[in-house]
This record gives sequence, C-alpha cells and structure tokens, in this order.
Amino acid sequence: MPELPETETIARDLDAEIRGATVTSVTVLRADVLREVDASEFSRLLLHAGVLRVWRRAKLIVLDLETATGPRHLMVQPRFTGGLLLVANALPEALAEYVCISMTLRMPLGDGRSLHYRDVRRLGTVALMSTDRFTEYSAGLGREPLDAEFTDTDLSALLRLSRQPIKAVLMDQRRLAGVGNIYANEALWKAGIDPSREARGVSVAEASALLHALRDVLTASIAARGTSFRDYRDARGERGTFVAQLAVYGRAGESCQRCGRRLVGTHAIDGRSTVFCPTCQA
Repeated sequence: MPELPETETIARDLDAEIRGATVTSVTVLRADVLREVDASEFSRLLLHAGVLRVWRRAKLIVLDLETATGPRHLMVQPRFTGGLLLVANALPEALAEYVCISMTLRMPLGDGRSLHYRDVRRLGTVALMSTDRFTEYSAGLGREPLDAEFTDTDLSALLRLSRQPIKAVLMDQRRLAGVGNIYANEALWKAGIDPSREARGVSVAEASALLHALRDVLTASIAARGTSFRDYRDARGERGTFVAQLAVYGRAGESCQRCGRRLVGTHAIDGRSTVFCPTCQA
C-alpha cells in the first residue's frame, strides 16, 4: 500500500496541479529514503528543474523533469507509509514531523506551492534517474493491467509460466505491475478463483474473467480515489473511499456478499492476509 489506484490518484492530481512548475528550492531532511543519488546531487540536479508531467508506472509516482543537465525522472515509491503532499502555504505542524524531502515550486501563473515527501516509517524510496536508467528500471517491471494492449490471452500466457499460487503471481511486480494485496484479493473473489490455485492451472476463460475483474476493481477504486485503512492519503491529504466497496479484504469472518457463507482469512498462501470465500472460489 499504496497500490495502483492510490498512486494513479496521486499522479493525476499532481499532474493537474504542478505540470509546468519550476523547482525553486530543495531540502533533504532524511537522506536515507534517497536512491541512485546522494542528498547533495539530488538537491543540485532538482534546483530550477521544470516539471514536464506526472504519471504512474506500477506502484510508482513518476515526475518527468527537465534539468540543466537534461531530462531526469523523479520516482517515488511510497510503500507502506509514504506519501506526497502538495500544499499552498506552510505544511501543518501535525504533518511536518515525518517529512523527508521538501521542494518549493513556482507555478506558471506565479503562485507558489510546496511538495513534500512524508514517510512515517521511511520504508518508501525517492530516486532520481536519467532517462536511460529509468528505461532500464521500468523494463524490469511487468505489464500494466489497465493497458488496452494487455489482453486476456497475454494474461493467460503469463499465468501458464508459473507453478506459484495465482494470488502470488498477480502481486509479482515483475509479471504484473501495480497490483498488491488488496486488489488481488478483490479481483480473485470477483472472478470466482481460489487464490491458492497454481497459476498454470487457470484456464483461458478464467484468465479472461480475472482480467475483467481486475480492471473493474482497479477502475472503481480509482474513481473512489483509492482505499484508506490507516496511512494512505492523496496529494491533498484526503482519504480514499473505496474501503466501503471492498467485498473480501479486511472482512474475514463476515458473510460473503455473493453466497452468504462465511469468508475465510489465512496467511498461508504468500504470508500476506488472504480473504476468500471457500464456496464461491472453490
């Protein structure tokens, strides 16, 4: 967490707000979140950089920048407790304690903003990469489930290559990008597939149903601005509301919305919390 819907929400909001902005100052408060560069190089390269666009790749928020030394890509991976906050004035004192990196921005129309990477446990990362390095890194990530060119045939072929439980394959970022524990649980329930089944045993028809389920769940969560249990907030500091639509995740012991039987929770499949219906997903 955050997964695809949460990082997509943040990226869309930031793109609408800061595209065309210029970085006027950079402060690194906790350099241990940095990757690829040290604090001094990070600050030097970002100063006076222009923001070309903000977008998402997998669970990453990517800022495409034009710097004095050429194009760069600022890549934020929030993981469990990280987040980007965009504010018009000073950051509220209650949020300032866990700020790792701050940037002030000059907007095209002259008004200012500040963008802060905040991370309570500092498990997330902030990397600055050249275009060649970013291309290499991105090539190691899997296909995007919302990409129109990714077909049910592609998903079926991907699943046939693995003996792992299908839930673990869905969460493997080298195979499929952006899907984490919440949405793997939800999509498998929606498609009626046992999360412990060997991926290679899933039929073409089941793979087609699973891709449609994944897209339905991810799209609905983006519309609800993501899922907030504890830490996730969007770039404005607001909570996502998809938690109200969750069918299985976090509902172990409750009734299945489809058949009424009790939902089962386990950590045996991949060490993560898995919730499923033993009747609907047999």
